[in-house]
Amino acid sequence: MDTTQTTVSNNAKIGYWAFGVLGFCILADQIIKIYVKTHFIYGESYTLFNDWFKIYFIENEGMAFGMKLFGGGKLGKLILTFFRIAVSVIGILYLRALIKNNFHKGLIISVSLVLAGALGNIIDSVFYGWYFHDINGYVETWFEGHVVDMFYAPLWEGVLPSWIPFKGGEHFVFFAPIWNFADACITVGVAILLIAQSKFSLPSIKIIREKQQTNPSN
Repeated sequence: MDTTQTTVSNNAKIGYWAFGVLGFCILADQIIKIYVKTHFIYGESYTLFNDWFKIYFIENEGMAFGMKLFGGGKLGKLILTFFRIAVSVIGILYLRALIKNNFHKGLIISVSLVLAGALGNIIDSVFYGWYFHDINGYVETWFEGHVVDMFYAPLWEGVLPSWIPFKGGEHFVFFAPIWNFADACITVGVAILLIAQSKFSLPSIKIIREKQQTNPSN
């Protein structure tokens, strides 16, 4: 088998892995979300481990930590959804280019995880407003669904000592965000990229338009 055939074979194998990870993570994310959305009442919580790790059903119509474009509303929601779609299309092309150019497997898998998380949340935004309108009182329309969040794992909760500036004497929760499986995929993918910088780094987005080349970092 010559070098070209070997490269094509390697590309096919890592391509299967990359899109396998992508598909599995999106499927797992949607199974969890649909189960929570159809079995929990909004705001309901269920303790899984020692009152530390809980299922806590909420929904987020904005970005991370509830941030909203233009103060929320229909315009902000639509702009955010279409922006996410555009970025994800570029992400798919970028992942494809990484595979074609035979970049490091760790880089390809980490990008697959980040992309899976983004696509998982996009599905909520695009379809849930239409599909679940009869459950949560959504307007029956596309592109205006809310992202389903459910994992709540505060590392510490209690009253801060009075000597701490500004917040002393107040009730405080350390790591209060409520997140979902898609968010976890993004976090793990980004963590791999940061930890493994000595082995690989993100190439320029220009590789989407460049001709195939063999990357020696594998």
